[in-house]
Amino acid sequence: MRRETQPARQTPTGRRGRARLARLLIAPLLAGLTVTVTAGATQAASPTAAAAVSGVQLQLPRPTGPHAVGRDILRLVDEHRKDPWVPEAGARQLMVSMYYPARSGTGGPAPYMTVEEARSLVQRKAQGADVPAETVSGTRTYAHTRARPIGGRFPLVVLSPGLGLPRASLTGLAEDLASRDYVVALVDHTYESSGTSFPDGRMLTCAPICDRPKPPEGGLEAITKSRTKDVSFVLDQLTGRHPAWRHARMIAPKRIGMAGHSVGGDASAATMAADKRVRAGANLDGTFNAPVPAIGLGKRAFLLMGSQSDHSPGKDHTWDRDWAHLDGWKRWLTLAGSVHDSFTDLPILKKQLGMPGPGELSPQRALELTRAYVGALFDLHLKGEKQPLLDAASPANPEVAFQNP
Repeated sequence: MRRETQPARQTPTGRRGRARLARLLIAPLLAGLTVTVTAGATQAASPTAAAAVSGVQLQLPRPTGPHAVGRDILRLVDEHRKDPWVPEAGARQLMVSMYYPARSGTGGPAPYMTVEEARSLVQRKAQGADVPAETVSGTRTYAHTRARPIGGRFPLVVLSPGLGLPRASLTGLAEDLASRDYVVALVDHTYESSGTSFPDGRMLTCAPICDRPKPPEGGLEAITKSRTKDVSFVLDQLTGRHPAWRHARMIAPKRIGMAGHSVGGDASAATMAADKRVRAGANLDGTFNAPVPAIGLGKRAFLLMGSQSDHSPGKDHTWDRDWAHLDGWKRWLTLAGSVHDSFTDLPILKKQLGMPGPGELSPQRALELTRAYVGALFDLHLKGEKQPLLDAASPANPEVAFQNP
């Protein structure tokens, strides 16, 4: 293993199945197609429009916890595993953002993503539009590089983004958890993101998966299973005898959770099935391409949280199927007026750029609810703190429905 720290439904078959799989592979890219462009970007962007975008200061909502947030970036190399998508690249490499509760007033502002990552995001989502990558990379966050950590040991939560989306798309959730006494490992799964910058200057995109003429062997389930290996490797490097992160002493290794969006949510359950270290998990609007085992997840806790339109009972057969297999504490929540990317930062940035967004639920409110319920899940099962929010529907959150099929 090499490490480097920077501050800073079952697989579809047949013709119809292959077509559906191809749509699923590119859907995360298309879903955010206009996130980083102006309202006129469906046509050639004018110099005036580009100037207007460059003058916009995008920003994420402030975290809700009492602590400042620190962020480090790790490069991890698994010498025992070849990259599953580009074997000729050699060992599997991952970039991971580590968020943690920090001392106020220490460190410097952390960028949302690198300029190169932002440029790749714009190129894949707004081809031909003159959109400054600096507008996206310069999104204001609340994390600080090289910030001094507070004392103590804290639960670890791993976050996994949707296919084709960068790890930065879950920054708002990561920062909030860190401000509330969690260490967070936000993972970019190489070749599955719009773009991942490496310290040697390389930019690796999802082209080997997203641009191939047919889906990878094994389809989306293969991607999910690869992510379980990624996450287990990350856990090894964070909690082993020679940890890769300089602040690894902050991690309480027996209190680990995982949450993810879309394929990342599917990977949360699959990782729990494969790795007993993960005690609680959450799936944010992701179809179960890798079925939850019929024997369950060892009575560990799991939260399903999705859009009402796509993940109410009867809408996604994989949720109906696997709900019965979840054998521990479980909740199935749906958000009225939400859409697939409502559980990420992207609709917030889109709104700030003055673009109309799909769904009736405001992006700010969607992230507020995501933070509240995901945070409550981990507060209950990793900290042992009672969470009435998870007991029943709340008049304060009329958008959230508790499902019990």
